[in-house]
Amino acid sequence: MRLLLFFMAAGFLSASPKATQADFDKLIDQYFDDFFHYNPTQGTAAGFHQYDPQLEDYSLAAIAAEIRSLKAFLTKFEQFSTAGFMADAAADRDLLIRNIESQLLSLETIRMWEKNPDVYSGGITSSAFTIMSRSFAPPEERLRSLIARERLMKNVLGQARRNLRNPPRIYTEVALEQLPGLVGFFKKDVPAAFNRVTDRKLLDEFHASNDAVIAALGEYRTFLKNDLLPRSKGDYRIGVQNYSKKLSYDEMVDLPLDKVLAVGYANLRQNQEAFRVTAAKVDPKRTPQDILHDLEKDHPPGDRLLQTFRDVLGGLRQYIVDHKIVTIPSTVPPIVEETPPFMRALTTASMDTPGPYEKVAKEAFFNVTLPEPGWTPEHVEEHLESFNRGTVISTAVHEVYPGHYTQFLWVQNAPSKVRKLIGTGSNAEGWAHYTEQMMLDQGYGAGDLKLRLGQLQDALLRNARYIVGIQMHTGKMTFEQGVEFFVKEGYQTHAIAEVETKRGTSDPTYLVYTLGKLEILKLREDYKKLRGANFSLLEFHDKFLAQGFPPIKIIRRAMLGNDSPVL
Repeated sequence: MRLLLFFMAAGFLSASPKATQADFDKLIDQYFDDFFHYNPTQGTAAGFHQYDPQLEDYSLAAIAAEIRSLKAFLTKFEQFSTAGFMADAAADRDLLIRNIESQLLSLETIRMWEKNPDVYSGGITSSAFTIMSRSFAPPEERLRSLIARERLMKNVLGQARRNLRNPPRIYTEVALEQLPGLVGFFKKDVPAAFNRVTDRKLLDEFHASNDAVIAALGEYRTFLKNDLLPRSKGDYRIGVQNYSKKLSYDEMVDLPLDKVLAVGYANLRQNQEAFRVTAAKVDPKRTPQDILHDLEKDHPPGDRLLQTFRDVLGGLRQYIVDHKIVTIPSTVPPIVEETPPFMRALTTASMDTPGPYEKVAKEAFFNVTLPEPGWTPEHVEEHLESFNRGTVISTAVHEVYPGHYTQFLWVQNAPSKVRKLIGTGSNAEGWAHYTEQMMLDQGYGAGDLKLRLGQLQDALLRNARYIVGIQMHTGKMTFEQGVEFFVKEGYQTHAIAEVETKRGTSDPTYLVYTLGKLEILKLREDYKKLRGANFSLLEFHDKFLAQGFPPIKIIRRAMLGNDSPVL
């Protein structure tokens, strides 16, 4: 009887319907619903506004629950067969698995929630910013959501006090450096964003919740300065094993770290030589460093920096259209504005694009960090030198046309939900960095050698990130040596070198700029060989961007039909 029941059960199972694309899509929806439950700020940013009144929960119980949920979804996706599905579905499954593995590595092993005070203070500020920055709903409705979030923010800062254990000193110092800007943001920027609201009861609720956040941030600053900073003696380095895993999970790059590092050094030397040759064409009697010094002095004043970028963008876009470089899906330019306070300590320029599921507020913001009022004249000058005429062009290319802004216009029409919501730095930052060189190679600037020097200086900055990130986090380089490397090998000012090295302590894989650029250049050459006389740069770029922004390995499979090496 037992044997008969076994065969009956086996026959029943074999006759059960095979999993379908609809089943896969349902599982994907369940995964993202769960993900945004634990990460509601990202839900708002993506355009899912049911998460607007919610805030991240950093309690140990919530973190443990998220880990359990991720492990359960990892098992489900690993066991789900996409055999017989379209190739995109198999690629999406791979992307989801790596993404979950990356989150588990972050939560269980790297544990920034236990090490970095800015996770909390910067995190709640970002949560407020996502509500106020775009008009996706009437201001009264958005203000109600903001009030709901603000009422939870003091609790988040309380969770920080319980969670933070012996953080690296640099993390606590950066958090303290950013806090005055965050307080100013809640004092000035947040109320100003809702100055058209006239409902007195609602405004009274807002002022109460906003004042409470300002007070809580003040208390948090006191805690960081008097309690946490003296005991901030932890190590920011994630180590060789974790670095390799992070590269594999985030970027699908599985090369040994020594080979990855060798690729970075080779490109650094190549760009240094190109800089030397280009500088010699400008003036063979002067050193490249002297010419660079003159180039750095050729910058707009601080109060003209935003307008300078606005003036550049129109010409860039027209050149791309006229020379058939890439299709730009929208004629609407981004809004050029000052970098939000909570981002200023670690970035000089950035692009903030609307989420792929945002249906109402389509604004995109090109953020530029201006000199701070309290800076010394020397600090102001060093900061502005990073916006010299050459780097203004390469920054505008990188952030807007045809860099980040253009790519994320394409992401709106990516082939699946997974491709719209999950991407990788080596694609997004790699594409933006690739376009800096590509635009000049395609004739933009009419061979202006100073523009080329600016592009190469930016390339050297990214080369330095590549090497410093690996070397610091694997114990081969100290923080001070990192700063020195940016100055000596990356040709950066000391002010920029300090900011960049600080960033590297908490962003270990900011090698993605150079890594992705090199991957895209190799893909372009391989695709050119495949297409032969039928190769078109416009077609290559459009096919590349049509994939969303997954690891380059996935795009190679789609465009070349194989798993050939990415580098």
